[in-house]
Amino acid sequence: MNATTAPRPAAALSPARALATAARVLRQLRHDPRTIALMIVVPCLMLVLLRYVFDGGPHTFDTLGASLLGIFPLITMFLVTSIATLRERTSGTLERLLALPLGKADLIAGYALAFGAFAVLQSVLATGLSVWLLGLDVMGSPWLLLLVALLDALLGTALGLFVSAFAASEFQAVQFMPAVIFPQLLLCGLFTPRSTMHPVLRAISDVLPMSYAVDAMTQLLHHRDPTTAFARDALIVTGCALLVLALGAATLRRRTP
Repeated sequence: MNATTAPRPAAALSPARALATAARVLRQLRHDPRTIALMIVVPCLMLVLLRYVFDGGPHTFDTLGASLLGIFPLITMFLVTSIATLRERTSGTLERLLALPLGKADLIAGYALAFGAFAVLQSVLATGLSVWLLGLDVMGSPWLLLLVALLDALLGTALGLFVSAFAASEFQAVQFMPAVIFPQLLLCGLFTPRSTMHPVLRAISDVLPMSYAVDAMTQLLHHRDPTTAFARDALIVTGCALLVLALGAATLRRRTP
């Protein structure tokens, strides 16, 4: 191939290419009802189940439901995104796309936009269901509750994109969940306050993004107006999502060995 026909290198990030990638991913997801159900329906079903598990203690549902409203979307988006991205690579789709004038940043941004659109829908449905149908009682604004749920879902998307680069099969992508999600789940303060943990575990929890997602939900549970701590927690979750997306773009591979 001579110099006149060789593809030109892609720019670092092109909004047009990212949007085109997002549109392609959304068209594919439209024909995968099981994946859509996992992203949209399962978090809502888990919240309904949780509500009636604690039917005799509504205050317990208020305490746990607010935190899990952010955790459930994070987990489901992590699973779906990691598996879907790995499937693109193992099928050779990424190899063909990266042969075009399309940069890794365009691909990661496109996937993030596509799954982010589902994250918005998922968060709206789960928050509306919890607050207006299941009776979740929080002092803060439901809109701020929605914001945190959305940030958590986007963080799960970013983590899924990142770990997909290190898995060689869909089964391995699922195996990353105990390594990436479970430690955060245990140390985020959901089961016991982080202040009562062993100092080593507390130090580890301080660098895990899920800890700040739970802290943000806790702030909304006890405070009517946004606090400085809430703003800090939301910014940390946002920063972690953006950082992980950047790492995902840096580690994205064309094919699986």
